[in-house]
Amino acid sequence: MRHNDRAASAPWIRTRLRTAPGAATALAVLVLVTAFLAAAFPRAVDAYETKGLRHDILTADAGRSTLEVARPQPGLELPQAQRDDEARSPELARIGAGLLKALPAPLRADTSSVAYGVRTSKPAVANEPWLPRPEAVPPQLSYVAQSGLKEHATLASGAWPTTPQEVTSDSREVQGAVTEETAAELKVKAGATITLLTAAQEPITVTITGIVAPRDPRDSYWSADPLLRTPSLVLDTASPFPVHYWTGTVLLAEDSGPALLSTAAEPVLFWRIPPDPAGLTGPDDARLTSVIASLESGPGLLKVREIAGDTAVFATGLGHIVEANARMRDAISPVIAVAALGIGSVAAVVLLMTGALIAGRRKAELALMRSRGGSLRGIGGRLLAETAATVLPASALGLLLATLAVGEGRFWPGALAAAGVGLLVCVALPLRTTLQHIRPTLGAAREDMVSARPSRRRTVAELTLLVLAVGAVTALRRRGTSAEGGTDLLVSAAPVLVALIAALVLVRLYPLPLRLATRPVARLRGAIGFLSLARAGRSSAGGALPLLALLLALATAAFGGSVIAGIGDARDDAALASVGADARISGASERATLPDELVRTVRDLDGVRGAAPVRVEYSVNMPEAVAGDGAVNGDGAGSGSADDAKVAALVGIDPASYAELARATGLPAFPAARLKATGSSAPLSGGAKAGPDRVLPAIASPAVAARLGKEPRAIETLSGDFEVQVVGTVPRVASVSPTDFLVVNSAALEQKAPTTLLLTGAPDPGKLRAAVEGSGKEYAVQLRSEERARYVNTPMQAGAERIYLGAVAAGAGYALLAVLLSLLQTAPERRTLLARLRTMGLTTGQGRKLLAFEATPQALLAAGGGLFTGWATIVLLSPGIDLVPLALAGVAGSDTSPVLLRTDLWSLALPAAGVVALAAAVAGVQAWWASRRGSITELRAGDSR
Repeated sequence: MRHNDRAASAPWIRTRLRTAPGAATALAVLVLVTAFLAAAFPRAVDAYETKGLRHDILTADAGRSTLEVARPQPGLELPQAQRDDEARSPELARIGAGLLKALPAPLRADTSSVAYGVRTSKPAVANEPWLPRPEAVPPQLSYVAQSGLKEHATLASGAWPTTPQEVTSDSREVQGAVTEETAAELKVKAGATITLLTAAQEPITVTITGIVAPRDPRDSYWSADPLLRTPSLVLDTASPFPVHYWTGTVLLAEDSGPALLSTAAEPVLFWRIPPDPAGLTGPDDARLTSVIASLESGPGLLKVREIAGDTAVFATGLGHIVEANARMRDAISPVIAVAALGIGSVAAVVLLMTGALIAGRRKAELALMRSRGGSLRGIGGRLLAETAATVLPASALGLLLATLAVGEGRFWPGALAAAGVGLLVCVALPLRTTLQHIRPTLGAAREDMVSARPSRRRTVAELTLLVLAVGAVTALRRRGTSAEGGTDLLVSAAPVLVALIAALVLVRLYPLPLRLATRPVARLRGAIGFLSLARAGRSSAGGALPLLALLLALATAAFGGSVIAGIGDARDDAALASVGADARISGASERATLPDELVRTVRDLDGVRGAAPVRVEYSVNMPEAVAGDGAVNGDGAGSGSADDAKVAALVGIDPASYAELARATGLPAFPAARLKATGSSAPLSGGAKAGPDRVLPAIASPAVAARLGKEPRAIETLSGDFEVQVVGTVPRVASVSPTDFLVVNSAALEQKAPTTLLLTGAPDPGKLRAAVEGSGKEYAVQLRSEERARYVNTPMQAGAERIYLGAVAAGAGYALLAVLLSLLQTAPERRTLLARLRTMGLTTGQGRKLLAFEATPQALLAAGGGLFTGWATIVLLSPGIDLVPLALAGVAGSDTSPVLLRTDLWSLALPAAGVVALAAAVAGVQAWWASRRGSITELRAGDSR
């Protein structure tokens, strides 16, 4: 019997798929796209986390990322021959090979740049008279006998250092080389000799046989210790006076290590192992941190000491690099989770809507089967088999495409996501369809939202969901959105919760305005308005499920658009804070002034709209804080800590030109009129000195204003000694980066020459730099556009932005699909209605108006609800979301103050307007298509529509 049932089910599936190939194909395409997005998301997250981790390790300074094992020289109690053997290349190479094999996964070494040898840890003074002494202090040199010199350098002049005879601790002559940079700075030539003293003050002659050039200066072989490649002029900390001396490194022949054992320069044996991040993935960061901690002070260190000796130590900064990467990932993950959960919810709702549409189209067919004795189990099984035959291959194909499109990433998260999509459709569609036919029905009752009351079960279910959602949002608002220790699902579900509340409330409130509007419209002469309102109230397209999909899609798109806009705004603000204007010219030192001729030349360049000369003096000591609250409120005033404003920057400006610059660059409005130089603050004549009673009006930062109070206070500056009286405050100025400042009129200063010139406009960078170089002195030119370009995305930032762009696009697509599905659900009724009304004299134009007016209330409901949901989501989540990791992380010198999420009006308005436009367009297309079909085609005898 079972065999017969199975045999009978196969023709059913083939028959159904052949009967409705369009519906099956549409469902397969929808599942394919959804499965592709579901599988691609975790793979994309893994991909950008993997690329971010590799990028951070590759771009980090080699001195931080390199793994170094070092141990002191062999003990003096050992025989000399044994000590010499331990410092020679064969023994060092054997230990190095053992260390490479002992590296625990996932840590792997870049074997091409591994280096080992003997080096001095304490520089030795070189007293050769031909060596440079910039301040009468002889240079101090380090010596290293390191492996692989010929593989990592080319010979520029001379010959390679060698060991003509075996080098021991008693050797007093060795050969060495220096790099081209060291030779140029220290005046070293091939054939020169340098004396290195032993612990017994016996001389070891180091003959420089050659000058070498690194093949790759950025390689870890040269960058792990920069002195190998480039000498440095350093401050002598032991001297009571600020004097400097040169320090550099001499590269000895590879087997010359034993000679260093006799010196007092504290020689050590070392093995430098650069990591190879090519095999690392994003999820490996936790294991990598654990492995590094074990190597530094754990079981891994014991293993290292078994190989390299009991006194070996392990040192690296790789752990800090991985931890910084993990912090950025943890900061980005909550923002990404909001997009993921929002789009996932929209996709699930759209799939359920598709199931509802299919169930509605087959309601009569299944009701007939049920009335003829079909069991729910049998009907549900056939529907499950029919759905699985279409959905499962589409899900598998979506997973395959996602795997091919996103090459890097774990397979199982994407496979589970694609399987979840297929399972949802396979279960939801048969379940939704069969539940409608628990009891055989003789006819379908009319569903009218205005007159029909929802069932008690539906009311209880909606109230339960509403209470739970409101409770979750209330808890989220009280607790805050800052999640420590990873992604908080409650925070990520904020758009879903807000959209659920709005959908349930709006669906319940939807009939009220329809009832109010129907009565006055019924009194009008035309029938179009009344019919459209009656149809809008009766249509099932205004149900909670389509509205929930639209609200979720619009909220997610608004949130994603606001995130992307916030990233751009944060980078623009950071570039403006760094430069101060569109362009900036300043001296090489803080006290360097700009000549008047340079200011006039630059001001006349093409593209320069405005120029504001500014005199900036940093580190001006402020008087003692006034007792009590002496803060002055002005434009942009805020609270500040008077105790923190002990030192501030004095900024002398031309009030008119600076106020114009502030308006042009979008800075806070500057009260230029308050700095008018009159009375005691009138400009000084040439060479005149300011008197002690001279009082200058000043605009201050909030903290400086709180410290100075309302009365005049005396300050001493390089621009003159005078008193200042705070007449207003602003939160920031364009010319200085410190938060504490004091702005005065430069015309009232004794020293008026500007140190900085701020420009607005778009001058040609080449012409601007040429004009500055023509002044004959060195001046720094900064462009806001170039500073903005510094904020280049790291792989992690770029990946997160791409995901958000994809989320916005997917949200818009699913929103449009939700509108189409909701309108397609009632399309047959609309066509039948128009056919009947045309028999009563309805024209084609009136039919279009009728469908457009019918779709307008539902579209406006969704658009208004989407605006509210998007705004509420951003307001709810903005206190706990900092966009710095996405916008500014990884850029040295960038402003790292928190960048909060702000509402972007375009991201709110455009998707909502798109929903209204699409609804109107679909209604127009339906009316046009219905007008092409005759009334006889639509109205057939016995049709119950």
